[in-house]
Amino acid sequence: MAKQKKRVAKSPKTGSFVIGNAGFGKISAVEGIRMTAAMKKRAGDARAKGLTAEEHRREIIRSYRKD
Repeated sequence: MAKQKKRVAKSPKTGSFVIGNAGFGKISAVEGIRMTAAMKKRAGDARAKGLTAEEHRREIIRSYRKD
């Protein structure tokens, strides 16, 4: 039985590739970057709230900002 090729998610409008959380984690691991529990929780919360990419970035910045 022939192997099926994995389809690569590519945006038809921009031509850019889209990778998921698991793929991003694997790429980051090669570079020596690991997601902490706090980072995973923040990403899960953002996903659950349905935040846009910009809102998610603001949340990340807010978490690292010194008061």
